[in-house]
Amino acid sequence: MPRDALKTLFYPFEAELLAMPGQGMRALFIGAEPGFRKPQGFDARLSLVQGFRPHVLALAAAGHDVAARAEDNGFDITLVLAGRHRGLNELRVAEAIERVAPGGLIVVAGGKEDGISSLRKRLGGLLEIEDHLPKYHGTALWFHRTAQAEAAAATLRADNPEVLVEGRFRTAPGMFSFERIDAGSRLLVDNLPADIKGKVADFCAGWGYVAAEVVSRAKELKALDLFEADFEALEAARSNVAATSVQPGFHWQDLAKEPVERRYDVVVMNPPFHQDRDADPEIGHRMIKAAAAALKPGGRLFMVANRHLPYMPVLAQAFFSVEEIAVDNAFRVYSAKR
Repeated sequence: MPRDALKTLFYPFEAELLAMPGQGMRALFIGAEPGFRKPQGFDARLSLVQGFRPHVLALAAAGHDVAARAEDNGFDITLVLAGRHRGLNELRVAEAIERVAPGGLIVVAGGKEDGISSLRKRLGGLLEIEDHLPKYHGTALWFHRTAQAEAAAATLRADNPEVLVEGRFRTAPGMFSFERIDAGSRLLVDNLPADIKGKVADFCAGWGYVAAEVVSRAKELKALDLFEADFEALEAARSNVAATSVQPGFHWQDLAKEPVERRYDVVVMNPPFHQDRDADPEIGHRMIKAAAAALKPGGRLFMVANRHLPYMPVLAQAFFSVEEIAVDNAFRVYSAKR
């Protein structure tokens, strides 16, 4: 179901507080999500930016022009849909300022759950917000690109730099567990067997911690492929996972909808179980089924999950044998054989 914040974002145009962008104008929509509808008269050519693969597939299926990263500058209008990551929201606003033409319009919107009030306060301390409008349980605000806004963009970037985790792993705001190694992933790595070999896939690879540890431990690696739905996390993994005896493959893919062509001896994974803020164990169920389909007969899955999630019945249905090989107060690690 589309988020209300999508309606909030376009409402200032519907309410005639902002002029409708006509034909011949260009608009950039950063953080676009499926289900939005342009108001009648919003005739600007709209370019969408979205790095989450499931959203990209849905937007493309609806006929939209969508890319993982913006590829142009000088837009007449930039739109920003806020999400749940404070740092990523600030970086998106910075990019919106940088990519709009001087004097161009920037419109930002989000729901209460996105922290739009704190974002508005933050921006208000850096630049002059011209107006705002609450609607659909959220708020839209807007301003134009000025020298003050350009300075604000520089500040927002400086305050949200890339992070180097444990001196090894490059990450950035918005990625899963970008400030530290996730405890579940560490438990998974600590319980991987010493005899991993052959062709290995890391499903839901994030910024590459588990795959990097596989590379350092597996002595007879024939192939390593990383699959991840977050484009920026996958790009970070390219620098975090070193090539050794094999050149890793990096696949920006929605494992629930896009089939894996290759077959593997081992799959490792720490699957997500949230879609936005709502817990959804079905995501993990789909990842388990995708892993089973990608494994050769006799292949093994090593998976970590929050201990309360009901994954054992799905694992038992998809695999020949399943064993719990580690558990702590928060996570379980499973070993399953195809």
